[in-house]
Amino acid sequence: MTWNVYLSGEIHTDWRDQIIKGCENKGLDITFSSAVTDHESSDAAGDGLGEESNAFWRDHKSAKVNAIRIQNQIKQCDLAIIRFGDKYKQWNAAFDAGYCAALDKPYITLHSEDIIHPLKEVDASAQAWATTPQQVVDILTYLLLQK
Repeated sequence: MTWNVYLSGEIHTDWRDQIIKGCENKGLDITFSSAVTDHESSDAAGDGLGEESNAFWRDHKSAKVNAIRIQNQIKQCDLAIIRFGDKYKQWNAAFDAGYCAALDKPYITLHSEDIIHPLKEVDASAQAWATTPQQVVDILTYLLLQK
């Protein structure tokens, strides 16, 4: 059985690649999906709908266009991995976690111990909290290979 795993959150490190490569090395049957991870492309997603003089409306249109992809991928996933990095606040990732919770989609949070307190509600709804991509690979290995 192929699992669909949605990778959400921080885009400034290679955590996605680490998880994907780790799962490939284990021979896990997983299809990964993600939001657009190129920051400039994501910010410009709504530009084809017309130029905006106000940054709020540009962001608003792009967020709605990006939501088409994100909401469909979350609805189709078996599990989401939601990464919160240390450098920037990923409000979009918190929103994705809430969307998963509302849809009763299981998710695993991935973040350092430094931000446990601000993520307490997000972690409380998660099925697991990991601090490294390898821990996520280990969980996925257990879920897919355990008989």
